[in-house]
Amino acid sequence: MKRWFHNLYYSFPVQLLIVHLRSNHLLVGLWILFALLLSGSLGRKYGLQYLFLDPEYLGQVNFWSFFFVGLAFGGFFMSWNLTIYLLTSHYFPFLASLSRPFTKFVINNMVLPLFFFLFYMGVAIHFQRFYENLGYGIILMNWLGFLVGCLTLVSCYSLYFQLTNRDISYYEKRNEKPPNLSKSFAPGRRHVDLEYIKQDTSRWKVSTYLSESLTPRLVRSVAHYDSSLLMSIFKQNHLNALILQLLSMMTLLALGYLIDYSPFRIPAGASLFILASVLTAIIGAVTYWFNEWRVTVIIVGLLIINFITRSEAFNHQNRAYGMDYQSPPAAYTVEKIQDVCGAPLVEKDKAATVEILNRWRDKAAPAGHPPPRMVILSVSGGGLKAASWAMQVVQTADSLLEGRLLDHTALMTGASGGMLGMAYLRELYLRQQLGEPIPLYSQQYIDNITRDLLNSIAFTIVSNDLFLPWAKFEVGGYTYHKDRGYIFEKQLNENTEYILDKTIGDYRKAEHAALIPMLFLTPSIINDARRLIISPQGVSYMMMAPVGQTHPNAVEADAVDFGWMFAGQDAGNLRFLTALRMNATYPYILPTVHLPSKPEVEVMDAGFIDNYGVISATRFVQVFQDWIRENTSGVVLLQISSSEKLEQVTPSGGQGIIESLINPIGIAGKMLVRQEFEHDNTLGFIYDILGKDHFDVIRFMYRPSQANKLQASISFHITEREKEDVLSAIQLEENQASLRQLIQLISPTLKQNAAQRHLDE
Repeated sequence: MKRWFHNLYYSFPVQLLIVHLRSNHLLVGLWILFALLLSGSLGRKYGLQYLFLDPEYLGQVNFWSFFFVGLAFGGFFMSWNLTIYLLTSHYFPFLASLSRPFTKFVINNMVLPLFFFLFYMGVAIHFQRFYENLGYGIILMNWLGFLVGCLTLVSCYSLYFQLTNRDISYYEKRNEKPPNLSKSFAPGRRHVDLEYIKQDTSRWKVSTYLSESLTPRLVRSVAHYDSSLLMSIFKQNHLNALILQLLSMMTLLALGYLIDYSPFRIPAGASLFILASVLTAIIGAVTYWFNEWRVTVIIVGLLIINFITRSEAFNHQNRAYGMDYQSPPAAYTVEKIQDVCGAPLVEKDKAATVEILNRWRDKAAPAGHPPPRMVILSVSGGGLKAASWAMQVVQTADSLLEGRLLDHTALMTGASGGMLGMAYLRELYLRQQLGEPIPLYSQQYIDNITRDLLNSIAFTIVSNDLFLPWAKFEVGGYTYHKDRGYIFEKQLNENTEYILDKTIGDYRKAEHAALIPMLFLTPSIINDARRLIISPQGVSYMMMAPVGQTHPNAVEADAVDFGWMFAGQDAGNLRFLTALRMNATYPYILPTVHLPSKPEVEVMDAGFIDNYGVISATRFVQVFQDWIRENTSGVVLLQISSSEKLEQVTPSGGQGIIESLINPIGIAGKMLVRQEFEHDNTLGFIYDILGKDHFDVIRFMYRPSQANKLQASISFHITEREKEDVLSAIQLEENQASLRQLIQLISPTLKQNAAQRHLDE
């Protein structure tokens, strides 16, 4: 038993594993990171595990989607092996005496990858069988695609090494000397003492290794070989490894030019494996060339990159497509913003909006009818989950009210995903108003808005943005750089069949004529935490509380009218898809948008200030409260949220000293909960202003079914099972009660038995 344990411990696979645990922590950490993502221990809320378990390619989860994930995994597997070989092979000089040394190295270095592969396969099969309800035949076909992809990439690498690498027997048979590589091509790397390593007393002693047939073979002594010969063979292998990794990175860079073509937008999981391959190569190269200096080199390198990218030539910041960045920038100052308080512009904009409201009133309740209820739709953010839930609620409610809901809606506002759904539905409603045969309540439109967006974004980050965006395109007569913001808009445009490809100004007439509700997009300004109100109408009255008009400087402006601030930079030409993106710019997933102002400001997701659109909705009611009292029978705030309002209290007990140190920081993660408290406080003021008989808040909340147990993820990717769970939430009793309340408020004359029949259906 002792001898068996001794042989096992000194086998090459075990010794390689010890080397990893001792010296290659960053490289081992990549496998651990992927395992945490797959298990849902990391990023479950954002659906990151589904990028690997349910990958989409061209809108389908099938053989080809798994093939590309397998192809990328094979690339990561080989990049990891090349890097490990580069860093550790000199510790095992017996490799130089073997035929096909790199092949044998890969076989013996399979412990970590094999465990990960089995874990990946087990989790994926369980997910597809028990969560997606797929048959074993489909699951088998998916995993066949993964294996074919992986083997294809590994075979290409193997063929390259078969043609380029030379082992020691090659030179012995031909009585030739290897290429003159005795001089190190890594000057920063410490000298490797092969004479010491060749001795049996070496701490990296190896007694057996696995051959290509997976049979154990005894390691032969290499003490009789010339050290320079062994080193030359290693360096030849190293040089080929470096060349192959460089070619892989160049290929990835070239793919950045193909982002416009949908077949090249591979699954997001594959993109993450490619990113890991690049990181592995970089870590290996820095460690190989600089060894003990690697940390210093990385820090200095980051500082140099930061300094260089300050230059406009190397820092292609994302811009608002359609806007003019050549004209003098808008003066963005506190004084200018604050001067709006009491300015004639506000009264002018209010008067123009009152004209819109008058037309809305005549449309919602023609002459002879009682004053209509004003509906304000406020929808939450939450990725494609929020988009599908918002559309499901409004489609269902409007169909039950026989079209009256959208007719009664004066304003739509909210954040990120929810506003993607509302903007799409509003455009469909507009086309229906103009006479097009639009089946407004078709689920096809929900399917369109929930098509994957994340794959394109992830692929563009890896193939384009990491190397600095360099390809260009033109919108509205202006030129910009392609990046993940560009591809997001392109993919959303394709998913919605190009009907949102308009400018902000294109909606001015339709809103002014009250054909469609007004729509406010409110991205957050990073520089001063104000909201940017994007609308084709003048909305300067939204910049501060109404008291600011009668008592200038009594309150500070907390928002900025986009059209007013950037009138000289072609604000009306802003692409509507860009405005939607600005409203849904979650950090790192999408790039923050830099605006043509001085000083330059940038914007991000509306949800960081108002994830539910309540601030905009209540400010609108405050401004027009007098008109509302005189011309309506009250306001209905229809709040559509993609998450439950009340959360369980997280206990603080049972924490160690380290956990207790970081515990106070946890309140930052309660940002949305804090918003809900503030919103409820604001809604209380509106009840006081209008009276409880003239203001109603109706909430539609998504919560997961008992069968699903877990919330649908907050992501630009949603699985079919998640989508089904979201859509079925309309059947929950609390949401059915909200529908009944909404029908009673908007159309009390609607026959209740007909409405109930619709509800039952």
